[in-house]
Amino acid sequence: QVQLVESGGASVQAGGSLRLSCAASGLPINRNCMGWFRQAPGKEREGVARYWGGGASSWYADSVKGRFTISQDIANNTVYLQMNTLKPDDTAMYFCAADWRPDCAFRDATDFPYRGQGTQVTVSS
Repeated sequence: QVQLVESGGASVQAGGSLRLSCAASGLPINRNCMGWFRQAPGKEREGVARYWGGGASSWYADSVKGRFTISQDIANNTVYLQMNTLKPDDTAMYFCAADWRPDCAFRDATDFPYRGQGTQVTVSS
């Protein structure tokens, strides 16, 4: 059974940083597609970042490129999302997502079949 548990969400001021964690069980994070998406109130879900190929390939939304970094800790089967230079527009519930497929170059994290319960990120100006 696949389980994803996010943590690390918090309230921060604009310009600050946060690191979200996603503890995974039931699938190896270095052999599958792993990603993050977010959803703000009244807005559609938005894919933020994902990787595949054991982490060799990654994709980022234009809105976070250069500020967010997705990474993996294989020993702890945990995926991270490092978020720097946060903006009020980054305020949302952030979800970790997973897919058994080894390649998701053309598949957004919002379409992955497994997701966690989410962690809230609030950025104030």
